[in-house]
Amino acid sequence: MSSLDNIRNERIKKLEALRERGIDPYPPKSTRTVTLQELEKNWGKESRKKSVIVTGRIFAMRGQGKILFFDLKDENGSIQVIARANNAHHFQRDTENLDIGDFIQVSGKATLSKSGEKSIDALKITMISKSIRPMPAERFAIKDDETRLRQRYLDLLMHPELREMFRKKAAFWASIRSFLISEGFLEVETPVLENKTGGAEARPFITHHNAQDMDMFLRISLELPLKRLIVGGFEKVFEIGRVFRNEGIDADHLQDYTQLEFYWAYADYNDLMTFAQKMFKQVIKETTGSLTTSYQGNKINWGKKWQLIDYCKEFKKAAKLDPTTASIEQLKSKAKSLKLDFDKSYGKGRLIDLIFKKTVRSKLIQPGFLVNPPIEIEPLAKKYRENPAQVERFQIVAGGSELGKGFSELNDPLDQKERFEQQQKLRKAGDDEAQMMDEDFVTALEHGMPPAAGFGLSERLFAVLMDKPIRETVFFPTLRPKK
Repeated sequence: MSSLDNIRNERIKKLEALRERGIDPYPPKSTRTVTLQELEKNWGKESRKKSVIVTGRIFAMRGQGKILFFDLKDENGSIQVIARANNAHHFQRDTENLDIGDFIQVSGKATLSKSGEKSIDALKITMISKSIRPMPAERFAIKDDETRLRQRYLDLLMHPELREMFRKKAAFWASIRSFLISEGFLEVETPVLENKTGGAEARPFITHHNAQDMDMFLRISLELPLKRLIVGGFEKVFEIGRVFRNEGIDADHLQDYTQLEFYWAYADYNDLMTFAQKMFKQVIKETTGSLTTSYQGNKINWGKKWQLIDYCKEFKKAAKLDPTTASIEQLKSKAKSLKLDFDKSYGKGRLIDLIFKKTVRSKLIQPGFLVNPPIEIEPLAKKYRENPAQVERFQIVAGGSELGKGFSELNDPLDQKERFEQQQKLRKAGDDEAQMMDEDFVTALEHGMPPAAGFGLSERLFAVLMDKPIRETVFFPTLRPKK
């Protein structure tokens, strides 16, 4: 029998002993008059020497005989508990079945110990949740990453700085929501299940709708339903929601994640760049407390004026090819020379994007707008007014990553249908990430959509701000089931 089994069996015996005495080790309710953080904050005002009831988990136990010391913690605070045989009415009964990891309720007085440590002098200790398994070792996260992510609750339990990161993540999304609402945008919800999925180039997840006996897709983007709302008369809408992409795992990508998209009638991508920079600076300052952050050893200054980077010019410099006129054969030859993996079904747009990411984007560290890429890589943006071989799209780039994307929205239904048809040819050639034909969306455009700008960002931005791989910034990343 393993040592863990022995510990577990001993704790179950203590659990049974409590029940034999008529004590419920998992009562339906507990009582506390003050949190440990509040107690700390008001120490020396009204809390000291006042009778209080606190709750929390035991993180350490010391002493023996007629005096015991516990380190008690709740979500935001900690305190020492002193249990004395001459204080408590049922000292032995209250303490003999306690273990590190148990949740307890302590009634007593706030006081200072002989060494000057803030403490609760316990009059009564009540079990409110008996732990059966022991707490993890102190250096738990370093020893076993797989267990740390699989049993994320233990990682959170042992590392308050990790809990603080997730509080920052909540502040990140709250800041975005607050900014957009203050600018007159309406928050909406659109369906997660779709008959046709679009708005991005990605392989979708497929599920089955039993009631209507049909296969459906989990959305890969929020874009097309939100644009339908612009057709429907709304002028400023946004959604923060989950999207699902059945593709690879790396430091920048997850298969299900939270994304923001907003759409703004009567604006173009130039308006959007000014607006997005303002939003980013406010959100980053409110999330991190600064406009300078670190990512992979680089300092990123978000406070300076962002650079404007021409996609096609940078591509020409790096690849010695004009992406607007290069043939598929030339692009494939260049990709091979760079030792890039690509599928034979790849069209011109995907090859351009692959080469660009390898040769240019990884070197773009300071914040900037990457503008006007070739039309083949963006089927949902308006043609660039100065060159119809390009589109009015920008990507926000920093730290070598794309952190947001916006464009002047394509609202010409005939042009949109033609681009969907080009995407269909790519799908038939084997590119299962090419966009699907969405006749209903084309029909919506035929009813008329005003000029509009659209923008999206994902929680990748938060991961870059925290200088962590993206799966480290979600509570429960997807893992294979443990065999």
